[in-house]
Amino acid sequence: MELGNLLPQAAVTVTCALNRQESRGAHFREDFPKRLDETWMKHTLAWADGTTTRVRVDYRPVHTRTLTNDVQYFPPQEQTR
Repeated sequence: MELGNLLPQAAVTVTCALNRQESRGAHFREDFPKRLDETWMKHTLAWADGTTTRVRVDYRPVHTRTLTNDVQYFPPQEQTR
């Protein structure tokens, strides 16, 4: 039962990582070392077929505002070491 859960989860993780052709946060790719906000400033959504390892990927925009005026919006910044 656990393997039946882990295989689709692994398929989602690998598919989404291969799809995102940039480096951001803990997701680092040697073949795409730069962060690309103009292309990849979006959330990745994924659905796994429960019986196979087929994965459907879609995206939704990142909100660049807060839900209240009580807090300040901080735009994303590139990580520095």
